[in-house]
Amino acid sequence: MHLRKLGPFECSPIGLGCMNLSHAYGAPPPAAHSERLLHAALDMGYTLFDTAAVYGFGENENLLGRALGKKRHRFVLASKCGMFRNDAGVRTIDGRPEVIRKTCEESLQRLGTDVIDLYYLHRVDRAVSVEESVGMLSDLVAEGKIRAIGLSEVSADTLRRAHAIHPVAAVQTEYSLWTRNPEIAVLEACRELGVTFVAFSPLARGFLTGKLTDIAALDSRDIRRNMPRFEARNYARNLDLLGEVKKVAMKEGCTLAQLALAWLLGRDENIVPIPGTTSLDHLRENYSAMGVTLTAESSARLDRLINQSTVAGARYNAATQMEIDTEEF
Repeated sequence: MHLRKLGPFECSPIGLGCMNLSHAYGAPPPAAHSERLLHAALDMGYTLFDTAAVYGFGENENLLGRALGKKRHRFVLASKCGMFRNDAGVRTIDGRPEVIRKTCEESLQRLGTDVIDLYYLHRVDRAVSVEESVGMLSDLVAEGKIRAIGLSEVSADTLRRAHAIHPVAAVQTEYSLWTRNPEIAVLEACRELGVTFVAFSPLARGFLTGKLTDIAALDSRDIRRNMPRFEARNYARNLDLLGEVKKVAMKEGCTLAQLALAWLLGRDENIVPIPGTTSLDHLRENYSAMGVTLTAESSARLDRLINQSTVAGARYNAATQMEIDTEEF
């Protein structure tokens, strides 16, 4: 397997996003199932596991600590700070240095480790300069509590400001056929600065698998219910796009999910997608996408079929979009 660079590390070209094992898409699976899936991922060859303090309000980090703590040397561990639960029990964005330090200490405890390999600022706190937040992350590197710094959902300008304080190893932002915002400026900034781009939701929260056809069946707590692209009228229009995409997958001899991941892997060696799943079958399917190399013709056709001009609906609602520091189409 050809590894990809991730800051000072090397990892599998496809990593595992662990959020949905504890958070965001309705009731999480039983803990025993999640632990089996994490072990299977490691044995399969996944070597990047991505979590965050806010996922399940600490439970996702607890899960990784229990399941993989004794195999810590076998993978790159990524987590995030700057977004957690405040004293009133409400999810909040807080990038104050003292809060970042406290969150890191708590994450280390939950993860059962002395050091986190890659530690992201999950969101930029508009009340705190990114220089202040990154300054504390730099202190945590110096103290040996984290090894490398990442940023999540940031603009190219914010990345450059942060990078001037301390080298940034990775930027994590949503990127897939149906979310092209990083192509505006962040991808180029990452190339310029030598920063790895980690693509979350590379399967468009299930849309690009072709398996999510009935959004009415989504759990009432599923975050997609509040996303404009998953509103009934928009989603019906978006599903219509998949007809021609399926023809490309048939031509390439792969599944829709593998097609979407192969498209991303082929964009740049600097990109590492981190699809999440609760299914062992999908875990294997996603990992196998590394064996798919698209023809230039297929890649160009996909570009034309699904892009910012053909997808219906914004990726976030107005309230959530206010929290995001990225360039948007």
